[in-house]
Amino acid sequence: MISFTVMAVTFGVVFLAELPDKTALAGLMLGTRYRASYVFAGVAAAFVVHVTLAVAAGSVLTLLPHRLVQAVVGLLFLAGALMLLMKKSDGDDEKVKEPADQSFWKVSGAGFTLILVAEFGDLTQIMTANLAARYDDPLSVGIGAVLALWAVAAIGILGGRTLMKYVPLRLITRVAAMVMLALAGFSLFEALAG
Repeated sequence: MISFTVMAVTFGVVFLAELPDKTALAGLMLGTRYRASYVFAGVAAAFVVHVTLAVAAGSVLTLLPHRLVQAVVGLLFLAGALMLLMKKSDGDDEKVKEPADQSFWKVSGAGFTLILVAEFGDLTQIMTANLAARYDDPLSVGIGAVLALWAVAAIGILGGRTLMKYVPLRLITRVAAMVMLALAGFSLFEALAG
């Protein structure tokens, strides 16, 4: 059964954490050079692969004792929050290989490859695994995470520059870190309280 609450929590956490990420900026860069729908197709497919791997890893964690899982999940959320809080604002250092033409397969392939490589082991992939372990609802977590990543990709590809003019990247990062700190606190409390 799908839980809309779990989907919403997952969507919110992953969305906020991914928005200030380099991959959103890479999507923006690709979207300004190539047809947006082609870029989105490749990026969306790569995110599905990442979420599937993360949910599978998180589902394996649910086989461990509940208190141990909550302690590990809490510590990982805490580490993720600290990573966001300590993250330095870096420019768009990511280099993107440009396809020779604007064909669907070359443009979407470039987007897929870029995201597949850049997102492997990324904070949002780790967070998705944590959420899958915490809620023991892989389908709801998977759907929420994929929708969040697709939303960020769409924003990055279609309107990232406009959003960044109105919402400071630092604020988005701080909000994501605070949500992760709250989730860390809840998980650690559950681990200690039993």
